[in-house]
Amino acid sequence: MADNKQLKKVLVAMSGGVDSSVTALLLKDEGYEVTGVTMKLWVDCGGAKGPDHVQSILSDAQKAAETIDVEHFIVDAEDQFYRQVVNDFTAAYRSGKTPNPCVICNHEVKFALLLSEARRRNIPWIATGHYARVECDSKTGSCRLLKAVDDKKDQSYMLYRLTQAELAAVLLPLGRMTKDEVKKVAWNAGIHGVNRPESQEICFIPDNDYRSFLERIETVQGGEGDIVDRQGNVLGRHQGIAYYTVGQRKGLGITSPHPLYVCHIDSDKNLIVVGEVNDLYSKGLLAGEMNYISGLPPAGPLEVKVKIRYRAKPVEAILYPEKENKAKIIFSEKQKAVTPGQSAVLYRDDEVVGGGIIES
Repeated sequence: MADNKQLKKVLVAMSGGVDSSVTALLLKDEGYEVTGVTMKLWVDCGGAKGPDHVQSILSDAQKAAETIDVEHFIVDAEDQFYRQVVNDFTAAYRSGKTPNPCVICNHEVKFALLLSEARRRNIPWIATGHYARVECDSKTGSCRLLKAVDDKKDQSYMLYRLTQAELAAVLLPLGRMTKDEVKKVAWNAGIHGVNRPESQEICFIPDNDYRSFLERIETVQGGEGDIVDRQGNVLGRHQGIAYYTVGQRKGLGITSPHPLYVCHIDSDKNLIVVGEVNDLYSKGLLAGEMNYISGLPPAGPLEVKVKIRYRAKPVEAILYPEKENKAKIIFSEKQKAVTPGQSAVLYRDDEVVGGGIIES
């Protein structure tokens, strides 16, 4: 059996930002032997800020580790990130979907690498700066993923693909704090960048221009095609389905007495289907790649609340588990712009039930 000192070791993902730096500091103050790791991820260097962006992240993480006085190392994850996140991102757009790369990265890259590096170094715990909570039953060993106490910063949506094994090993100290409290801790500790604006960018596209990115890496396929109404009447031409998303109104290049929105993207026929605002509302959705936090789907229909995108308000719904790792979700009231490629994440009160990728 490992001694107590061994059990107090933790590997912390340090991105150079305030949240991950405070995570490392708090765990050190709790008596953990902290090791920080920064993942060097692939970044589009075709954009003007590419190389500088990468170096800034690595430098900020190193400075934070020095300020906190913890061991720190860098792991090269560029190839894995490109294969599992960037390729998924571009494939989604090619098929007319709108992906959320952070959801894929957290499970496929960040937590996978953290656990791998922790095991290699004989470290029992991992930690990140996510605003969420994990509670594990000491008797059964089962773990629950819960919302953060700071609802405005809650990131449980981004973590719904985590498994029981990952949840049992992770520490999320920011889940019980507000952002203001975290900033105060950082300020008092002299951690760099306390008042830096929070980035909402796609991390691997520094200029946040995903359309230019898709053009640069030559993933846009199908080229121009027709924009049609719901009856199939041709109204105009589109520049490639990758440049459009469900709910989009601007940039369609169509004159109409009523505002028109993208209602559907047909990748097989290379069509953009538009309609009026009422046509954007759906009574439900079909999700695939379902992951249930407990490890098993519910035995039958389940009352839940669902978020159909990260910033969406949770709405009441009924979950109907289906075969082949799919689920049908019926809303209590119709929802606007349900977007294939985004994640539908299910909650009961503060607990994450699970979620999946919206298919239709």
